[in-house]
Parts: sequence; C-alpha cells; structure tokens
Amino acid sequence: MTVSLDPTRDAFLGGRVHVHQPRQGFRAGTDSVLLAAALPDQLSGRALELGCGAGGALLPAAWRLSHLRFDGLERDPDMRAMCLRGVQDNAMSERVGVMAGDVASLSPGLENAYDLVFSNPPFFPAGTIEPPAPGKEQAYLESVSLKDWISAMLFAARPKGTLILIHRAAQLAPLLGALDGRAGDIAVMPVRSYPGADAKRVIVRCRKGLKRGPLRLLSGLEIYRSRGGATSSLLEAVSRQGVGLDWENG
Repeated sequence: MTVSLDPTRDAFLGGRVHVHQPRQGFRAGTDSVLLAAALPDQLSGRALELGCGAGGALLPAAWRLSHLRFDGLERDPDMRAMCLRGVQDNAMSERVGVMAGDVASLSPGLENAYDLVFSNPPFFPAGTIEPPAPGKEQAYLESVSLKDWISAMLFAARPKGTLILIHRAAQLAPLLGALDGRAGDIAVMPVRSYPGADAKRVIVRCRKGLKRGPLRLLSGLEIYRSRGGATSSLLEAVSRQGVGLDWENG
C-alpha cells in the first residue's frame, strides 16, 4: 500500500481533533463521524474499535468520551502507523492504544474484555461491486463476512456490553439476523440524505447476551436539510462541535 506515503493532517470536530490519513485512497468522512457520535456518553470502562483505520472514528470518539480507555485494532501497518501518529498528535497516548490484529482471528486475550465495541465494517462482499480505487479495497470490500465481523464484535464485548456499528441500510436484515439470539436491547437509527429520502445507512446499537426484547426503530436523522441543500443542523453540531446522537429521542 503506497497511498500512506503522503498523508494529510485533517481537522475533525471543528479542529478539536486531527487525523492523519492517506491523501489518496480511503479517507474518513460522515460515516466515521456518525459512528463516533453514536457512542453513548454514559458508558464507562474500556472501548474497542475493530478496523480503526487511520482513526477517523477512534480519535473523535476518544475526544468525546474522555472518561473511557480506547483501543483500536487494525491489520494494515500503514493505516495503523497513521492512527498512532494521530494519537500522539492529539495528546491521547495515555488512554488510547492501537493494536495490530485481524478481525478474522482475534487474540484470545480480547474475549469478553470490553464494555463497548464499535465498528464501521466493510460494506460489500468481494465481487459484488466494481473494484474500488487503489487504497480503498479494505475499507469497502469484506475480507470476512458481515456475520463473522459481528461475531468478532460479540467475542470482544463483555457480557451485557454495548455494540454499535454503522452499515448500509440494505444490509439491515442480515445484520439483525447475525445478532438474533446473541444480543438484545436493539435500537436502529436510520440515516437519510435528506427528509423524505430512503435511508442509505443504519446505525445499530445493542447489548451482548440480553434477551431479545422489542426492537426500537428510531425516527433517525438527515445529512442535509433538503435535496441538494445545506448540511442539517444536527450534522453541523455532530461534525463541528462533537455533539453525540440522541438514542432516546432520535
């Protein structure tokens, strides 16, 4: 991977956090910011992001939830190096770590270790879309199935621990199927481009090992105020001020 040879230093959350990421290839954007904003601020303990990349979600999340200890797991050494650089640049070294590892084969030491596990898994099985641009393959194409990725999240979460992930709305059915009988207290937050549009993304929150119970489908949020319009006030607050998403009234 050569796209990391010329990294940029990009401001997130209105300049409160800086992320070092490839000038070309995959660059963190709205999905990463929404994932960081989706982490409930009332949690305590340890948090893990699987597939943290250069830290586009990990670092904003660590800024938001300064009372938590964070770890990121990333298999690509170049992305991991950029994430570590971001940890140092944001003075987070005392409570944010970045580990080498693969979601397909987690270390036994990670089992039941985290109060919160979050992730933005690759969206597409290999061969189902045109090959993405160089440097974007790992971010877009599955190396393990969505079901196995969720299994890895459940593996790392402690009993009753919280899982949060963002994915394509079109994959909601298999996503919920992978959680069936293994997690409860499930809430789904649709993400639409603008009011009245179909949801393109869903953010899913659940807790490991709880009884199934009712599934909550929230009203969700919009990225833009209208089709082709300005960014919504909520997204402005999330992306520039580090405001968290409201799981109770969202």
